[in-house]
Amino acid sequence: MTCTLHAEWTKVRTSAGTFWLLAAAIGLTIALGAVADAGMHCGSAACNQDPAKISLSGVYLGQILVAISAVTIISGEYGTGMIRTTLTAMPNRVAVLVAKAIVAAGWALVAGVVGVVGSTLVGQVMLPGKGFTPANGYLSLALSDAGILRAAFGSVLYLVLIALLSLGIATAVRDAAASIGVVLGLLFAFPIALVMVSNPHWHRHLEQIAPMNVGLGIQTTVDLHNLPLSPWAGLGVLGLWAAGALILGGLVLQLRDA
Repeated sequence: MTCTLHAEWTKVRTSAGTFWLLAAAIGLTIALGAVADAGMHCGSAACNQDPAKISLSGVYLGQILVAISAVTIISGEYGTGMIRTTLTAMPNRVAVLVAKAIVAAGWALVAGVVGVVGSTLVGQVMLPGKGFTPANGYLSLALSDAGILRAAFGSVLYLVLIALLSLGIATAVRDAAASIGVVLGLLFAFPIALVMVSNPHWHRHLEQIAPMNVGLGIQTTVDLHNLPLSPWAGLGVLGLWAAGALILGGLVLQLRDA
């Protein structure tokens, strides 16, 4: 397993595309969070805004680049035919997928920590000047606050789970473009469906299984009672999506020829 992990790490580390995708994910996460911070103004507690979600709003688009980078970890090998060499040198296909998952999670973890901490620090600087102050009933965005720490730490885990979900789907689908389409469809089709479903009962159930909606609930620090699931339970649902995708990908990898 150590040799397999080292081989997968070397392949990803020497791929300039993966590095630049994750660097772009970091920059996009911080930049969009700063834009959201700059566009907000709160004159009182009645503005009903969540400062944590505002500062971390860049995760909403940063996840796309994290997903694409995870997809390319395996779809690139299928596109070039290199996967045959990989599986010949390392015939234990489950070990190969586990190694790829560890590498994908590690890259997403680094990108998530840098992007999320950067966004939080930018929010600490900008939001007080926009009215998000103790005088208006808002705590600072310091990571020492339990709610802010949970939002930041949970956002990092969210990006890691998105990477694992994307890798699992790409392993099953194989084609890069199709895999990216499936991942983005899974993430963004649910919010569209929620707009179209007017029945409160079905709307609530869709909210509870929508991977992006419930997953990003981890960022919420105010009005938690309005969430379809608690923040950690929502992240758990995303974890189930990711686990299911990896299991499906593992089965396809085992049963189909390279």
